[in-house]
Amino acid sequence: MNYLNLDKKKTTATAKELNILLADYHLYYQKLRNFHWNVVGKNFFDLHIKFEDMYEDAKMKVDEIAERILTLRFQPTSNLSDYLKMSNLKESSSDIKDLEMVKILLEDHGKLLIQMRNVVEKADAAGDEGTIDMIGGFIGHIEKISWMLDAWSMKTDENHPGA
Repeated sequence: MNYLNLDKKKTTATAKELNILLADYHLYYQKLRNFHWNVVGKNFFDLHIKFEDMYEDAKMKVDEIAERILTLRFQPTSNLSDYLKMSNLKESSSDIKDLEMVKILLEDHGKLLIQMRNVVEKADAAGDEGTIDMIGGFIGHIEKISWMLDAWSMKTDENHPGA
């Protein structure tokens, strides 16, 4: 670990939290695929395209998280059975209505944000600016997508909260 100038004992906690985030992102990715494949109704075109954009982004983040774990000189978890045990997210049925899909994703975003903040807390304690920087970008992206999904699901006669 000398080339990173980080204490392996301190980065152990960061790697553990990153592995949980990796599990979360694998379930999130598969859920997005599920929703992409199974969305129907008048919102099909909007959501089919949006879910595809989101799962492509999630796929890239899975790789970035795993590679960050490797950079810290730990091994990323890579078994689906382990992901199901570790993840803060749960699988979803394939027969969910479009608005319920968006609601579920917004709930998952909240769980992802909590886990990302756990990673940042551990990385900060370890002086690991590389992980903090990476996860900070992830947080901003999930917050923006959450705002967009929330705005999409609002009724047209509603306004932004506090407006």
